[in-house]
Order: sequence, then structure tokens, then C-alpha cells
Amino acid sequence: MTKPVSGSPFKFRYQLYQHLYSNIPKIYADARAAADDIGLPPELRGQIGLTGSISSCHALLRRDVREAMDTAARKVVENKFLVDEIREIVKEGYGDDYDAAPLNTAEAALALCFDVLATPPIAGRGDTYRTRYIAPYERHAHHQAGYGRPFPPRYKDLYADRGVTAGELGIAGKRLDNLDVVLTPLAGARYEAHGIKYFPTVLLADVDVDASADRLRTVAARHAPMVSAFASMGYDTPGYGHGHHDPDGAPSLMRRIGALAAEYDVPYIVDNAKGVPFLGIDPRQIGASAVLYSMDKASGAPTGGLIIGREDVMVPLRRALGMHGERAGNPLSYGKAGYVGYDGGKEYLVGLVAALKAIRERPDVINGPLDRMYEIVVEEFDTLHPDLRRGIIISKSLNGATVEVNYQHTWDDGFGVPIFSIEDMYAGTSLFQSALSQMGILPAVAYDANVMITPGLGTTDEDGNLLEDEMRYAVRGLVRLIEIVCRYAGVFGYSQTAA
Repeated sequence: MTKPVSGSPFKFRYQLYQHLYSNIPKIYADARAAADDIGLPPELRGQIGLTGSISSCHALLRRDVREAMDTAARKVVENKFLVDEIREIVKEGYGDDYDAAPLNTAEAALALCFDVLATPPIAGRGDTYRTRYIAPYERHAHHQAGYGRPFPPRYKDLYADRGVTAGELGIAGKRLDNLDVVLTPLAGARYEAHGIKYFPTVLLADVDVDASADRLRTVAARHAPMVSAFASMGYDTPGYGHGHHDPDGAPSLMRRIGALAAEYDVPYIVDNAKGVPFLGIDPRQIGASAVLYSMDKASGAPTGGLIIGREDVMVPLRRALGMHGERAGNPLSYGKAGYVGYDGGKEYLVGLVAALKAIRERPDVINGPLDRMYEIVVEEFDTLHPDLRRGIIISKSLNGATVEVNYQHTWDDGFGVPIFSIEDMYAGTSLFQSALSQMGILPAVAYDANVMITPGLGTTDEDGNLLEDEMRYAVRGLVRLIEIVCRYAGVFGYSQTAA
């Protein structure tokens, strides 16, 4: 049990969150007042945010991408030629053994990969068999670990409030036919219940790579006759369990999973939605069969997804999308295959080409704003209470053009900065999101003791350069909100406010 700090009025974690819930109106009022205190100009309220990586509020397009789309809108261009241009850029980056497939979202890319690569065939006499893929019990698991029926059964309702299981409008959720997912807890991870909507959180800052790899190997052996794939997140930061990298920069645990998939001769599917191709994790280093991207989140493209993977894996994926040659033998295709509903369309393809070219030819368009944003985040968080700041890990990741703020270790010696669950995020009770909106600042993804900050939501100019004042206001608002919430929680020397 976590120890309460001296003077804390709470004995148990759930009591802290009940107290926060009863004080939400006061916290919101204090947050609105704090926006005035930090001098946030009225004209910026509602116009800046901590990330452009939220699916419901996208980063703003750079001038080069927008102009490419505007120009192409009135030009006759066959989509199949645009797809081949994307393939050429990817092959220039990763070599001729790799290929690409664009589609409308990263979630569509996940559904495609699992249905094409992991589910059993439906053709042939007799009943079909079942397959299982192995996935760590990690953050965002309702994406990369949400397409099979969970095993062991204790996880069967883990995603019940997130639309993965049946229950929304009578649909069946994401789960695919005759596919199971074996959720495997990571060694060194903590799965403590936290939040106003009290629920298990996934705390990964202390993941043990060797012990976790051994555990995944043991689980895979237990299910060996049914194993059809391995899957994981692709984010390479401590808060996602990947703080340990090999000397060449590859995340150690991802490389172990890739090697395990190779032993079983099955695909390794990596959900790297917030990642940036070419600058982030390298599929060749970690043994990934397919890496999936949401290109609008950090890469500068319009809304859409992209799969990059080994050619032998990409051929069936491209065929399913109608992009791998016509039946008549023409090597160029953009047809009506089984997954035509995942088509991103001409304007997306044009914008994707422009974004990929910029990353390849001008990588500073990504890492320049990231470097300065990291400095600003460190400067602003250094103003926090010393005991609180000591437990916070701030990391910079070129993979996602991201600065990660992880505060799991503020709980090492007692109650720390309140942790909100992903269920809080969906319920609107994650105060580091909902209360930040009260300030007029669009929030970052903030749950499981982790905050991911990226530029692009009113914090960059038309050419992608960081607008430092706007970025600083957004980060300063977050820091001030942490202080407000900690005051109501009665931790780290902040005075307790009565309910």
C-alpha cells in the first residue's frame, strides 16, 4: 500500500480521488483564475494546446503541405502514381526490402494488419481454427491489444467503457473472428488503481527488460500452437516502458519482442501512431514486420495513416487495399479490394507525399521545434515545488516529436501527484485535461502518470517554426494546474483545501 505523506488527510488512494471529485467546481474556478494569473491573452484562449496528437483536434498544416494539396486539387493525377511516389520515398529511407501502404487512419491500419496477418483463414472445408497474438499489458492497449478476445479471462472487460467490446449501438466492437489476444503484464510495471473513475493504471517507468522478455517468451510457449503474431506500442519513452535502449538507440524490449516473433515465424506489428517515419524507431533495428503511423499527429501530414513494413508482409496488406497490381497484370493499381473503405483519397496522398519529403530532406522541420520545446518544458517544470519536481522524469523523443512528462515516481515515498486513469480521460474526469480546458488551453494526452507534449496546435507558425510565447503559455498553464490539483489533494507541502 502506498504510504500517505505526513499530514495527509487520506489513508487510502480512493479517498484522495473522492475528495478531488467533490472539489471539481473549485478546481475549475481556480484554473480559470490561473489563466489570468499567468497572463494568457484572451485571443489565445481556445487557440493553443499542448499537442496536435489528439484525434479529435489535429495539428495545423504547414504551408508546404497545404500548398501541395491546393495545387493538386485542380490537377488530374491518378492515385496509383501517388502511391508509388510514397513507396519510392519509403524505399529510399529503409531500403528496397521495405514497402508502404497509405490509408485513412492508423486505427484502420491496425484493423487491416490484424485481420490480414493474424486471423485464421475463412476459406476451406470444416470449422476454422482460432489464433492468438501476444501483447504486453501496456498503455493504449485498447488499440494494439483490442482486436482479439482477451486472455486470460480476467481481462475480458478491461476495455468495456472504450467501445472495444460490444455495447455501443449494438455493434460488436473491434474484436475479430476467431482471434484472441494474450495480455502479458510486464515485469517491473505497476498496475495500481487510481483516478476519479477508479481503475487500474499502467505505470511503466520501471519496466525490467530482461525479465519482461523472459515472461513474454514463457507466455508464448504456453500458447505456441495458436500464436499468429506479436504486437506492441512503438513509443520509445520511459512512460511507455521503453526507457532502456541498446547502444545503437533501438528500444531494447521492442528488439526482444521482434526476435521472439522471428523465432515463431510470425509478424511483429508495432503501433507507432504518434511516431515520425525515418526519424523515430527503425523497423530494421527492432525486427518489426509492420509499423503503423498516424501521419497527422507528429509528421505534418493531413489526417491519415501509413504502414511501413517488410515487403513479404506488405504484399498481402497492399492487396487487401487494392494497391498491389490489377488482375490483368498491370503492376500499378488503385482498385476496389476488400478494404477499400480504408481509402485515404487523393488529397491525403498528395499531403502525405509532401510531408514525407519534408521529413527526408529537411528533418529540422521536426527536430528544431522539438529541441526548443524541450528546453521550455524543463524551464517551466523547474518552478515546481522541489519535492514534486524531484519525482518527475522529462524525456525528449524524436520518434514522436514529443516531450514526455512522467510523474510515476512522485508516488515512491507516499501520495504523489494525482494519477488519472484512461477511463478518466474518456469520462471527462482527468483533471489535467478537463481543467486545463477551463484555462482556454487544449490539453495533451494525460493519464497513467504521463503527459505527452508536442508542438503544432497553435504553437507553430505556417512554416513549422515554434512560437515560443504560445508554447510557454501552454506549458505554464499545465504546471500551474498541477500545483492547483496537488493543493486540493494535500500533497507535497501544499495546504489542504476543505471540501
